[in-house]
Amino acid sequence: MLFVVLAAVPALVTGIIVVGKVVPKWFLKMNGGFILWAMTGNPMPPYFSPDAWLGDESDSWTKDGDVIISTGAKCGTNWMLYLVHQIRTRGNEEKFPFVDVNLSTLWPDLIQTPGDTWSKQKPRYSTVTLPDHDDKPLKDLWDNPEHPFRIFKSHFTPQETGGVIPVRKLADRNVKVLAMSRNGLDVVASMLPFFDGHSEEFRKMWGGFPQKGSGDLSKDIEGHVNNLMPGGLLGHLYFDYVKQWWSMKDESNVLMLHFSDVKKDLSSTVKKVAEFVGVQLTPEEHANVVEKCSFTYMKERATEFDYQLPLNNDFDGAVMKPGKLINRGTNGAGKATLTEEQQARWEAAEEKEFGDEPGMLEWARNGGGW
Repeated sequence: MLFVVLAAVPALVTGIIVVGKVVPKWFLKMNGGFILWAMTGNPMPPYFSPDAWLGDESDSWTKDGDVIISTGAKCGTNWMLYLVHQIRTRGNEEKFPFVDVNLSTLWPDLIQTPGDTWSKQKPRYSTVTLPDHDDKPLKDLWDNPEHPFRIFKSHFTPQETGGVIPVRKLADRNVKVLAMSRNGLDVVASMLPFFDGHSEEFRKMWGGFPQKGSGDLSKDIEGHVNNLMPGGLLGHLYFDYVKQWWSMKDESNVLMLHFSDVKKDLSSTVKKVAEFVGVQLTPEEHANVVEKCSFTYMKERATEFDYQLPLNNDFDGAVMKPGKLINRGTNGAGKATLTEEQQARWEAAEEKEFGDEPGMLEWARNGGGW
């Protein structure tokens, strides 16, 4: 019997590899199947795709003046999407309401249905209507001709430094990119409520990813530390992000921010970003935008950040549980959450990954100038 079992192992491994290369979406039908998905070389998270950026593809959908918000995961992405939207509308919510983060600002990286592709999704962004919004065309929200520019979300890094976003090529077309990172310990701490805030329907659709917390805080935090470490399942979302964008920080069409600086001085950030995207706000408009970009204001409208999936006809819901995405938005949560041993391991990894480049280690941890 043992011989028979051992003889079957190579065939089983071969079968898993074949499925992972040919029809990996089969893995996502199983609870925990995202593990096999990742083990067979498929991208993580399983709903991320770089295809919108590869080759000359971005030429087919970007246009002069577009703004790409390509922030690190859990580094203030939705804050920046909302902030730039408020700037482009001068805070006029009556005329230009922020309906949902996945409707008013598109996310080309996101595959909305397992097995789907960017090439299949792209035309539908311009044809789909929204039953929950009086059959309003989706295009009227993200491509409103009254907006001075369109806003797109990404978590990817520059093509020039090993990623996929063709930053310098986009500069030739006057497309701007806002990048933003955060203290790594705070990123780890933020991952726990973020993972738990996903709807069960969405989790089931992607093979159990992101994993729900076990209820054991120490165990769950340890898991997030390991996943976000260099070489971990999601290590590219922080360490690779910082290194690759750091090398592009001085490009003419790149504005690189740090969460801690934005938190310390939101008013100056609004001014800086407005100048970057070419919008001149009056003092009254500036004050209005600053007020609306406070966490208090956004928390009161947290359901605008649930991430609807308008291209998925079989999914009746959103990525997040209602109102669970906007969290505390604080600096220093990592040191209050991680153990001293976990902090020491993380800081050692930072020193190894960032320490050879002047200024990068200090900036990654604390922000400020460079």
